[in-house]
Amino acid sequence: MVSVLPPIDVHDQAAFDALQSKLVALWRSIDHMSEEPQTIVAVPSIDVDMVLTPDQVQGYEERYLFLLLLLRQPNAHMVYVTGQEIDPEIIDYYLDLLPGVERADGRRRLHLVSPRQATSVPLTAKLLTHPETIEEIRSFIPDPDRAHMIPFMATWSDRELAMRLAIPMYGTDPRFAVLGTKSSGRRLFDEVGVSHPVGVNDVRTREDVVDAVVEIRRVRSNVSGVVIKTDVGVSGFGNTIVDLIGLPEAGTPEERNAVGQRLERLAVASPAMTTEDYFRALSAEGGIVEEMVEGAEIRSPSAQMRVTPLGEVELLSTHDQVLGGESGQIFMGSRFPADPDYASLIGDEAMKVGRRLGELGVIGRFAVDFVVARNGGEACRAYAIEINLRKGGTTHPYLTLQFLTDGSYDGSTGLFRTPEGNPKFYVASDHLDAPGMAGRTPGEVVALARSHRLAFDAERQAGSVFHMMRALGETGQVGVTCVGDSPSDAQRRYEETAAFLAVS
Repeated sequence: MVSVLPPIDVHDQAAFDALQSKLVALWRSIDHMSEEPQTIVAVPSIDVDMVLTPDQVQGYEERYLFLLLLLRQPNAHMVYVTGQEIDPEIIDYYLDLLPGVERADGRRRLHLVSPRQATSVPLTAKLLTHPETIEEIRSFIPDPDRAHMIPFMATWSDRELAMRLAIPMYGTDPRFAVLGTKSSGRRLFDEVGVSHPVGVNDVRTREDVVDAVVEIRRVRSNVSGVVIKTDVGVSGFGNTIVDLIGLPEAGTPEERNAVGQRLERLAVASPAMTTEDYFRALSAEGGIVEEMVEGAEIRSPSAQMRVTPLGEVELLSTHDQVLGGESGQIFMGSRFPADPDYASLIGDEAMKVGRRLGELGVIGRFAVDFVVARNGGEACRAYAIEINLRKGGTTHPYLTLQFLTDGSYDGSTGLFRTPEGNPKFYVASDHLDAPGMAGRTPGEVVALARSHRLAFDAERQAGSVFHMMRALGETGQVGVTCVGDSPSDAQRRYEETAAFLAVS
């Protein structure tokens, strides 16, 4: 007989708020090395407008295995849920990273749960069709008052799962999801006085885009290009650039027709997507058009924050994003921390956004992306371009470093320091090509990295930490966070690791 979940009203706000209120007492009693008992339920479900294979979905779910480092807390238990089973060698790798914890002890307090379903369906959607798997998760939670769930994106499915597990969710309530759209982000930047590019919100059609370009050129007659962005695109996959060089002068009768012609040859981010596909997505989601920020040098940093269950707004880190792909808009990796020339600037601007989000009731981790322009000796100009109300591509490398070193980021100096005062830096990527690792198991890759003195050294607190190792078999790529004592040291370690993965 097939088990069916009983009815539940996921939109019952009072019930969800009562559940969330449990986070307050729990938060007050724990810190990163608490000895208080707790159960952490990690559900790294990814639900994005991208075509992913089942193994790619699993790779993204395993990207957050750094959370196993929370098992350093002696009385913490973790339930880590994935769509498919995780290779035991990968689990051993993370448990061996735990400072001062025996692998056997870590494994005793770790509970791996999976519906064993190799599909591209988001993880929480899988779980909501597998009542027996939800019951298995519940069986590993001895005290729901001492437990919480960590989602990746905090969708309505995640909220329903938390309610079915009867534990709070440390993440933004999905009723606030609209605040993370590109159009709402621009409105919020206006509200709190944060500089952002000239643009137009809430576009859906080609005609809307043409109107937006004409308006932007009215304000910025010499603008060389604009970016069209779908409202909920992630990692730059909803972005496309329109070149405006050589168009008729702004305001002339020929302008609109010339702009329309430029829209016929968009450089869309996904090779499988046509221009018509892109405009269908824009029609469905809505989006924005904004000027391309210009300068002698352009950077793409971001600032990461959180609002705690106590309502405290904290600046966690800053990064320089590494972008690539055909459009130059795809997130490929990051360097930490952001350039000191503007790290404090973007941190201060991001905190204006964070304080407003906290006032509105948002909790959990989120980020603000920026574009920074530099012209010779002039002061840097920072423009906010997006709010990401979720964990992102900078979350896992930063928390890996933090959990391994017990260090923290100082927004006033733009530096991360260990408790001993040593600064740390890293270069990270989810997409490092590894042709030399073809056919090797995760355990073999780790063993080779250790033999080449590339693996993370707990004593020196430097070296390479791998993630998304499952992707090696299908994509020939792997994720890596290369920690060093200076920006150049981190870059050198990254290049050495890339060379090792290419030929070993």
